Amino acid sequence: MSTREPAIVGLGVTAMSTAPGGEASVLAIEAIAAALADAGVDRSDVDGLLVGSSQGVRPDRVGVQLAAQAGFGDLRLLEHVEIKGATTVAMVERAVLALRSGTARAVLCVFADAPIRARGGAGSTYAHSGGVSGVRGLERASGVLGSVPTYALLAARWLHVTGGGTEDLCAVALAARAWALGNPAAVQRTPLDADGYLTSPLVAAPLRRLDCARPVNGAVAVLLTADPALGGPQRIVVRGTGRAHPVRRRRAGAESWFGGGRPAVDAALAEAGMTRADVDVIELYDPFTVVTLALLEEYGLCAAGEAGALARAGALGPGGELPTNTGGGQLSGFYLQGMTPLAEAVVQLRGAGGDRQVPDAATALVGGLGGRSDHHACLVLEVA
Repeated sequence: MSTREPAIVGLGVTAMSTAPGGEASVLAIEAIAAALADAGVDRSDVDGLLVGSSQGVRPDRVGVQLAAQAGFGDLRLLEHVEIKGATTVAMVERAVLALRSGTARAVLCVFADAPIRARGGAGSTYAHSGGVSGVRGLERASGVLGSVPTYALLAARWLHVTGGGTEDLCAVALAARAWALGNPAAVQRTPLDADGYLTSPLVAAPLRRLDCARPVNGAVAVLLTADPALGGPQRIVVRGTGRAHPVRRRRAGAESWFGGGRPAVDAALAEAGMTRADVDVIELYDPFTVVTLALLEEYGLCAAGEAGALARAGALGPGGELPTNTGGGQLSGFYLQGMTPLAEAVVQLRGAGGDRQVPDAATALVGGLGGRSDHHACLVLEVA
C-alpha cells in the first residue's frame, strides 16, 4: 500500500539538437537511464512504462517496443499514449492512477522525437489534398499545409478580436528568449530584442519565424512513484490532474478554437485544493506565441483581454508577476511537446533553475494542448 501521494522522483533530459542525427528510440533509452540515475532507482524496480511520440509514420517512432529495446521485462503497465500535444500530461495522469490503485510501483513516462533527418528535413509533406476528404482535404488543396497557416489564421482572428497587434506577439517571443538565456538546454540562446523579432521573416502572416517553435531531436523521461522507499528527497508531488476534450468543429459559426480548456485547469486545481493565486510558475504548451496569450486567458490565469498588455508589461518574463514558460518554452527552449513544460516545472520546483530560477517556487501549473485546441490536460505540482 502506498504511503505517499504519487510524485516525480526522477528527471532525465537528453541534449536537444537542431541538426540531423540520433534515432528516437536511442534518445528515449538515454533519457530513461538518466531519469533512473537521477532518482537513484534500479531498472528492476520499474514495473510501468508509458511511451509518447509525435504523430506520423516513421520507422523510428517509439512505441511499446521500447520496453524490449530498453531492457525491461515483466512490466505490469505498458502503453503507448497518444493525445497529440496533451500526451505527456495524460501519461502522468495515467501513471498517477496506476500508482494510487497499487497496480504499479514505479512508472516511467518518456517522450522522444527525432523529426530532423539528413534527408527530407523536418515535418510532413502534403501534396494537394493527399486523399484526405472533408475540411482537412479542402485545407490542403487550398495550401493550408501543417500547423503554421492554421495558427496564423487563429492569430489574425485573435488580434482582431482583442484589439492587439504585432507587439503582443513580439512581447511573448521576447519573454521566452529572456528565460532561455538562463537555460543551458535551450536551443535558442541568442539575445533578442524587438528589432530582431521584427526582422524575422514572415512565415504565414501575422506569424513570423520567431513566433513558431523549432523542432528538435531529443527525449525527456520522468519517473513517478508513491513508494517512500524509492527515490531521493527531491519529490515533486502530483497534487491534481484535469482533462477537457472539446473537439472542435471546423466550420463557419463554430465556437472559438480555444474555448473549452478551462475545465481541465479547474479540475486540477480543485483536486489539489488550490486556487490560481496559489500557483508560483506557469508552464504552458506554446508552439506559437499566440497560443501563450490565448491559453493564459482561456485557463483563467489572467482576465479576458489582458494577456497582451501583461506580456508587453513584462509580466511573463524574468522578474514578472506571472512567470510563464521559464525555460524558454517551446519557442526558445526546445519543442518536445508536453515534456517541455513538464521538465521545466520539475527543474523550477527543485530549485535547480540557476540563472532562470523563480525565487521560492513551490507550486507549478503544467498545461498540455493537443490538436487545434481539441485536447487540454493539466497538472498541478508541488514540492513535497
